Amino acid sequence: MESLSKTAKIFIAITTISAAIMELIDTSIVNVALNQMAGNLGASIEDIAWVITSYAIANVIIIPMTGFLAAYFGRLRYYMASIAIFTVASVLCGTSTTLWEIVLWRFVQGLGGGALLSTSQAILFETFTGKQRGMAAALFGMGVVLGPTLGPTVGGIIIDSYSWPLIFYINVPFGIIASMLAYRFIPPRAVTHFKPSIDWSGIFLLTIGLGALQYVLERGEAEDWYDSRLIIGLTIVSAVGLITFIWWELQQKEPVVNLRILKDWNLAITTLLTFIVGFILFTSVFIFPLMLQRVLGYTAYETGITLLPASFLSLIMMPFIGKMLQNGVRPQLFVTLGFITLMGFGILMSQADQNVSSSFFALPLMIRGAGLAFLFVPLNAMAVAGLQPKDIPQGVALNNMMRQLGGSFGIAIINNYIAHRVAIHRTDLISNIYSGSAQFTERYNQIYQGLQSKLPIQANLQNQTYQVIELTVMKQSFLLSYLDAFLFATLFILFAFPLILLARKNRKLNKLTMLAAEEV
Repeated sequence: MESLSKTAKIFIAITTISAAIMELIDTSIVNVALNQMAGNLGASIEDIAWVITSYAIANVIIIPMTGFLAAYFGRLRYYMASIAIFTVASVLCGTSTTLWEIVLWRFVQGLGGGALLSTSQAILFETFTGKQRGMAAALFGMGVVLGPTLGPTVGGIIIDSYSWPLIFYINVPFGIIASMLAYRFIPPRAVTHFKPSIDWSGIFLLTIGLGALQYVLERGEAEDWYDSRLIIGLTIVSAVGLITFIWWELQQKEPVVNLRILKDWNLAITTLLTFIVGFILFTSVFIFPLMLQRVLGYTAYETGITLLPASFLSLIMMPFIGKMLQNGVRPQLFVTLGFITLMGFGILMSQADQNVSSSFFALPLMIRGAGLAFLFVPLNAMAVAGLQPKDIPQGVALNNMMRQLGGSFGIAIINNYIAHRVAIHRTDLISNIYSGSAQFTERYNQIYQGLQSKLPIQANLQNQTYQVIELTVMKQSFLLSYLDAFLFATLFILFAFPLILLARKNRKLNKLTMLAAEEV
């Protein structure tokens, strides 16, 4: 790879990062289109959520297998095939006319897309070796942060101006360009010619274990969690499948996922920290749009525009952080600073109310952008610092899987937490509303007179007034619950600090991270 020209390396970086962004955009772009898709396909909102669930299940199943699949088929061939699968499946999603047709093609799209993320990162790290790897980590981190943020923005523009199939068709030109650039600039040397035997049992156990787990996390809230026999059954299947998978893989000479590389203390600590980062990244992207659209009346496009400046701050900061790592700054310092900064974001967000303007969110979102920049670059570099070149694809895949699982766990936990807090806040608010109080009477009369002046039909005006009051109570209950959720996610960050301290006490890890800092 060292013989590659500077131009070739630039095009490889553009290709791999663009492919990763394309995949990550598709994890969130569909969210803003669900209502329109449900109406067009004749599905309920609950059923159309399978469009998201099927993609997530495919993603989390394929990501840990990407290292094995790249070794078996050859990295370049596997990478180009993944781009082709993702692109063709995007077209078929857009042409779907029934719910289960689009669910099927979203699953196929997820299989192609999950491979793009880890394989892109592995190729990038293989291309930029030694002193350049820190900058490669920064470039890839830019894509990981930008993708989920661009999704709602691009989706909002498309849904406001066009129709939902375009959110899938937009992938086609990018897929074609990425395929051409990959074929032209990624050299054959990037392909691993060693062909391991196929660990069918490992693939089966991984599929049922992670697939069942992802279903539980994605659909648990809709199925009332453990009031559902299906959720109970799948939880058991997931636990048995994953435990058996771990035991089986540790017995195999050529496992589909080489778990032995987690003996590397550096990688083990980094994957746990990456899980926490995934929890915070995906929950904040989940809570913030809900609060703006459900409570404050923002459109999907306005929500995306509010998020963009902070994302660009991350993009600007990441190369500088990569440069500082190159100059010998310890990665643990940035990781600590990143988690502290994200705690500041959660605390500031919890101070919002119904009267805040968009300018209120500028500071906390900028802080969030800075925190993610502090975290992504060193963690991406630390994940591969102590690995042999042949183990880098497996290490990258495990690290990406942990970020994805962190996001899935985060959204499932936060969703359940918000539902619980909404019920509590509604009860508290209603207990303070009673007929005869001066505040209630004043508010009731304002709403009654407002409706009286606007509605041509005066029948049931009293009931309509009470309905408006109920909606106001629910709106406030949701707002308070979202603010609680920001604080709850902030508390989860506390789990990161013992891991960082544990890392600092390990001399081998310190040596590896210092070497990584010197290399980058």
